[in-house]
Amino acid sequence: MQKLAFITGASSGIGQALAWRFHQAGYRLALVARRTAEMDAWIGHQKIDRTHCKIYSADVSVTDSIVAAANACIAAQGMPDVVVANAGISVGVDTAEREDLDAIARTFATNNIGMAATFHPFMKGMAARGSGALVGIGSVAGIRGLPGHGAYCASKAAVISYCESLRGELRASGVKVVTICPGYIDTPLTRENRYAMPFLMQPGDFADRAFAAIASGASYRVIPWQMGVVAKLLRVLPNAVFDRALAGRPRKHRKTAP
Repeated sequence: MQKLAFITGASSGIGQALAWRFHQAGYRLALVARRTAEMDAWIGHQKIDRTHCKIYSADVSVTDSIVAAANACIAAQGMPDVVVANAGISVGVDTAEREDLDAIARTFATNNIGMAATFHPFMKGMAARGSGALVGIGSVAGIRGLPGHGAYCASKAAVISYCESLRGELRASGVKVVTICPGYIDTPLTRENRYAMPFLMQPGDFADRAFAAIASGASYRVIPWQMGVVAKLLRVLPNAVFDRALAGRPRKHRKTAP
């Protein structure tokens, strides 16, 4: 039986690129997104054998929705070998604005609770089998806070810590937990950014490197590696130096901003 990859946020960007990379490696696919029509069109365009690929409609920010999709996958295709919790949102926020508190809540519901809800249905089955990989997509933005980016940075910092905690909990089970932290990838999430994006990568290049990290059983990987070096340097900068370096940097655009 071919291995199975379950991927959320698969209708575009990183998720779609990962779906294609796993397909190229011979995996069956379980693809999850809210925009199922786009996924269906992509599958047809790529001429992927539909007997080896199923689409599940779910909103990861609604726990019962993603849990139902995961259970449907198990019933129809079996227990996945790899689960990639990729679905995420990114929007600038201003805590002084009341409506942005709702944007923060939506960000955490999607990027954090949604990740835990994605992993939840598979954990006992994978542990009983003694194998599998749970892959959390973090971000280098989770390493230090950026102006106007508090919701996203905080949510991705939480992803990194959550996956680290989960890795310790599952160490004896045979289930691996992999944290992938992308730098700037050319996707719909980044194209609206109003600031420089060093080492910008194409989704396909990112997917190749992420697949290699997952296949090797890496516990944590920043892609590209150059952004990992930058992130480590930023982490050790004294706050005063870090604050001066970001002075005048354009803020992440707010969802409600024109």
